[in-house]
Amino acid sequence: MRLHLARRACTHQPGGFVPTNPGGHIPTNGISITFHPVALRMKAITYTRTGDTSVLDLVERDVPEPGPGEVRVKVVVSGVNPTDWKNRVGSGPGEKLAFDEVVPNQDGSGIVDAAGPGVEGLAVGDRVWLYLAQHQRPTGTAQEFTIVLAEHVVRLPENVSFDVGASLGVPAMTAHRALTVSEDGPSRLHPGALQGKTVLVAGGAGAVGHAAIQLARWSGATVVTTVSGPEKGELASAAGAHHVVNYKTGDAASEIRAIAPDGVDLVVEVAPAQNAALNAAVTSTRASIAVYANNGGNTITLDVRPNMVLNTRYQFLLLYTVGEDALAAAQQDVTTAAAAGVLEVGETAGLPLHRFPLSDTAAAHDAVENGVTGKVLIDV
Repeated sequence: MRLHLARRACTHQPGGFVPTNPGGHIPTNGISITFHPVALRMKAITYTRTGDTSVLDLVERDVPEPGPGEVRVKVVVSGVNPTDWKNRVGSGPGEKLAFDEVVPNQDGSGIVDAAGPGVEGLAVGDRVWLYLAQHQRPTGTAQEFTIVLAEHVVRLPENVSFDVGASLGVPAMTAHRALTVSEDGPSRLHPGALQGKTVLVAGGAGAVGHAAIQLARWSGATVVTTVSGPEKGELASAAGAHHVVNYKTGDAASEIRAIAPDGVDLVVEVAPAQNAALNAAVTSTRASIAVYANNGGNTITLDVRPNMVLNTRYQFLLLYTVGEDALAAAQQDVTTAAAAGVLEVGETAGLPLHRFPLSDTAAAHDAVENGVTGKVLIDV
């Protein structure tokens, strides 16, 4: 708690000035100086029930104190991902939450402001990026100060911007997991880790697809991506894709096979229902298809025989349940890649930024839910 130096009201009495509310003061020439704790205040976005963005409220509250194993971070930028609006919507409006109220958004970046007992490796003043801040907790990043488990707070290299830091969590860590689940592939990413491999990234203009292109190329893979139009193709090329295939204007399978005659080794898949036939036509023997979303349908139909012949592996993934070892590997490799300048964001890097103030968090959530191309950031 911060101490506040107060000047208290005084009245004139015979013999001098005395405070109107005496007690606990030090009188000095008619001025009473008192030290008393004053709670710092902050702004936060909260919701108390599921629903559309109308459930989001801007409130002012006391700045919380970190407990054991927790870190308080002054949030600079909050990143918005599809999981954030999906958590807010739930399975229907008006549902009871696991907590009395929730502050949304899993990702962010900022500066360590305080650390609770038992925290090691982090210090006040450290620049950091955050991931899974709101997972099984009520304290997301859509607020001026947030309390985060120390293991989900990662030092941000000095040469990496807060914008990049707020864009790493869900997108880059999901991409890392997708690129490291192949039976014949690496479990860690670094230059050369995917040398000799061909990676197909479905939807290369999305946030996860963008990070997958960047990480795969950094790791030495030949990167092919599919897009729905020329504008998104330009973004995917800017991200680093070697080959861009517009699946709406030609024969995507033939184009991909011309690039990779022996088939692709790994698919980073955002729309498994729509792309099941394409994946079967272009994958190599023992290929892995890493599925991280259900764009285009919740049900997938697979032709058993072709997939059996190829020994195809489908690996579904959700960051919340990949396990601590996978999260630790991802945060380390992602930080290394970011420090190397691999995970840049912005129009010239292939991921346009869309910025909103904290007070417009509802509009930021709407933008992501409506499928805006690029990365949505909230300036806190």
